[in-house]
Formats: sequence, structure tokens, C-alpha cells
Amino acid sequence: MIGRFHTDTTARADVAVVIVTYNSARDLPGLLASLRPETADLRLRVILVDNSSTDDTRAVAAAHDDVIAVAAGGNLGYAGGINVGMARVRAGEDVLVLNPDLRVTRGAVMRLHQAAHADGSIGVTAPRILDDDGTTTDSLHHEPTVLRAFADAALGPVWRRRPARLTEWIRDAGAYASPRDADWASGAALLVRADVAARVGAWDERFFLYSEETDYCRRVRDAGYRIRYVPDAVVHHSQGGSGSSPALDALLAVNRVRYARKHAPRAAGAVRAAAILGSALRAGRSAGHSAALRHLVRASTWSSLPAARRDRSDTPAQPGPS
Repeated sequence: MIGRFHTDTTARADVAVVIVTYNSARDLPGLLASLRPETADLRLRVILVDNSSTDDTRAVAAAHDDVIAVAAGGNLGYAGGINVGMARVRAGEDVLVLNPDLRVTRGAVMRLHQAAHADGSIGVTAPRILDDDGTTTDSLHHEPTVLRAFADAALGPVWRRRPARLTEWIRDAGAYASPRDADWASGAALLVRADVAARVGAWDERFFLYSEETDYCRRVRDAGYRIRYVPDAVVHHSQGGSGSSPALDALLAVNRVRYARKHAPRAAGAVRAAAILGSALRAGRSAGHSAALRHLVRASTWSSLPAARRDRSDTPAQPGPS
């Protein structure tokens, strides 16, 4: 039935949509409403994983009997929440990861799905992301390197359109006008082909928030697949759904070093030095950069930053309609 999500447990859907929520009651209705017209094109199974919200997120989800709502059992972060949702995905279903503060434009899911299956070398597809005023967000990136880390730290927004070897960001507006490959794309909206998701496996929960999509896309590429940007698949993102605080700003900086330690351990010290430089240059203007600087200098404090937390009193619900 058009407008309803797929709930048949005996048959697979075309796409399983995994939404990780945390105090998302205000945003969630808009996302679900924008997804319902997409069921005219594809069978969508919607799996909502709640990271122990303290607002009415669960009540909002419960109002939709065709949404599979799962309690994460604590605040597991974005990667941890995705993994809880992935456990409810059936074999053969593509996985579409969405932030709850998104709105999907008509046909976007179908276009991502089609692009992912148009070429066997494509493992992940990413949409064009528009912010609140309709501006295309810089959501595509190059692989982090030491040179890019130091250039981004020193130059920041001063020289925005610098060569690719000197920045991780893809900022040229023309780059977002047509399909292209990228090393990684924003985790706010990513479609992973079913066989690729099965091959690459779980998201790395050591990245509670930030760098988890960088890591996942790196592993997709290491498995021999491409990350493909699909500009005619459009979503609107209100930004800031994860909130903001000095601790989260510090986590953003620290996780870049953790990423280097995992994928380029010999360069990790230099990446940390670049992060310290960038935070030091901006510490006087931002509490977040000041916090990042303190934590980057003292690695012993990293364990105090936000990390996955499971409450023993809050066990995950069984899969099925809320």
C-alpha cells in the first residue's frame, strides 16, 4: 500500500531505512512524512533506533504502527545506533542511513537505489544535501592526510578553494553539479548496497560521533567499491541535530586522531600535531576549540569525552512494529 512502510517479516524490502534518534521528537514527524511518498517507488522498511531519548521521541515513533522502533539500551552514539538497526535489516535489503533532522525530496530514495545498482563497483551512494536556506552543503571529502590536516589547520576558511592536495573538503560549487566519486561523504544520508553492507560489516563504535562515516567509507573503498555522489537525489538537512558543546567539539578533533591511529598509525602523531595547531590558532575565539586543545594535548583525558553508554535498566526491545 502506497504511503505505508514494509512490515512483512516474511519478505524483504528493497531498502531498509535506519534512523538513529536522540531527543528527536520535533524532527522525526517531518522525516517520516517525507519518506511515505517514496513507498510508491520502493518497498521501504523503516527501523528507528532510539539512543535513550528523554523527550517524546518514543511516543512519536509509537504513533506509527508501520515503523519498527528499537530501544538501543543507552546512548550508543551514531555508529552504535546504526549497528543496532542493521541487526534488524534482512538479507538483500539496501541500507539507507538517515539523520532524523532530514527531509527527503520526492524520488531521492529511488535515485540513490538506482545509482547504487547501476554499476557493480559502486558500494555507497550519497545525495545532495541542502541546508535551511537551500544552499548545497559541502558534504563530500577527500581522504585525510597529514598535508591536508596541516593545510586545513593553518588556512581554514581563508583560502577556501585551495587545491585538493591541501584540503580534505570538496568546496568547489561546480563539484556538486554532476555525479562524481568521493573518498567519503557526510553520514547524514548514505545508501549502502546490500551486498556491500554484508561484506564491510558493522560500523566502528569506537567513533561515538564524528569520523564514523570517514572510517566506514574507507572500509568500503578498501573492499574495492566506490563512494558515488548523486546530485539529483536531494535531501534537506536542518543541521546541528547532534547538538553542540565544547565536549562534542573536542570529540570531533580527537576522533580525527583516532582515525589516523587506525588507518595510518605512522602519521598519527603528525595528524595530532596538526589538530593541536588548528585548535591553538582558534582557541581564543571559541570555547569548543579551547576544549579541543586541552584534550588533544592531554590524551589521558580522552576517556572523559562522550562514548557509548548502555543502561542496564533499559534493554533493547524485540524487533517488530512499535
